[in-house]
Amino acid sequence: MARGKFITFEGIDGAGKTTHLDWFRQQLATKLDAGGHRVVMTREPGGTPLGETLRGILLSQQMDLETEALLMFAARREHLARVIEPALSRGDWVLSDRFTDATFAYQGGGRGLPRDKLETLERWVQGGFQPDLTVLFDVPTDTASTRRSAARAPDKFESESEAFFERTRGEYLRRAAESPERFFIVDSTRSIDEICQKLEEVVANF
Repeated sequence: MARGKFITFEGIDGAGKTTHLDWFRQQLATKLDAGGHRVVMTREPGGTPLGETLRGILLSQQMDLETEALLMFAARREHLARVIEPALSRGDWVLSDRFTDATFAYQGGGRGLPRDKLETLERWVQGGFQPDLTVLFDVPTDTASTRRSAARAPDKFESESEAFFERTRGEYLRRAAESPERFFIVDSTRSIDEICQKLEEVVANF
């Protein structure tokens, strides 16, 4: 059986990616059903029992920056071994709410952890493994801030300053410019209908 594909959704908090995740999954599943494949939906940090435990710690507890990055990659290694790699080997397609680009954006761009340390962890945990496609929801930080303030009580990251999210967004865009063949950037200031139309094109072409 042909190996499945790995697709990730990325963006700063308030960019709107979560709003479109389930819709995208349904569109993708419709295309894949005829071939006997299925879509596995997951998230980071999380995706496994251990990963979900680490998620609770990471989103609520203050810690040293390097500890935070190490825990992110520890959850990712478990995620790859227990969920992502087995699913792809079965021929399933995996759709994940965040992956390594988020760690470079948040712990690297936002918090300032040196990029070479993250690259070392990336090579160790993933080897050369990367998503087949990353959909990046891009939005100005002031728009994202307005959206976050209207949502639920913020977690540790959602409570960060606008300057933090400016740096985080900048790192996302740097990663996208570095790997244009992997990234599809969505202008998340557009209406939901316009964004869905763009995502339909992604499904059809991919």
